[in-house]
Amino acid sequence: MACSLFNEGKCSPLLSRNRVVKYEAKGISIPTTCANCTKPYCMMVCPVQAISVAPMGAVVVDENKCIGCRACSIACPFGQAHYHPERNVCMKCNLCDGDPVCAKFCPSGAITWGYMDDSLAAKRREFFSRFASEEGMV
Repeated sequence: MACSLFNEGKCSPLLSRNRVVKYEAKGISIPTTCANCTKPYCMMVCPVQAISVAPMGAVVVDENKCIGCRACSIACPFGQAHYHPERNVCMKCNLCDGDPVCAKFCPSGAITWGYMDDSLAAKRREFFSRFASEEGMV
């Protein structure tokens, strides 16, 4: 809801730029967002070059250039580019210009945002900290 409110001024799951995948058999929902691929298929297939990489690294759609052909939606291996039902253009996560509101307002903490290198470094530190304590190194 925070995403659609920030980007559209309305609380609507259909207008959110991130998606929630529901696994009904297990009774869980998992938030997903754009992977901001190094070589974005969505950008490669756009016939009007409406998709680009912003300075902060987000792969973004210029809705003024988009013709709503949905080629990006078909090309995205993660299903993140999707159609805006009111403006007839495609949309996807734009990282809220580098300060994602979904991460700020996620009540459970399931959505976090940070640079991949920082995240990997933190995971390595956590792993080695646990390993060291199990081996009696600390």
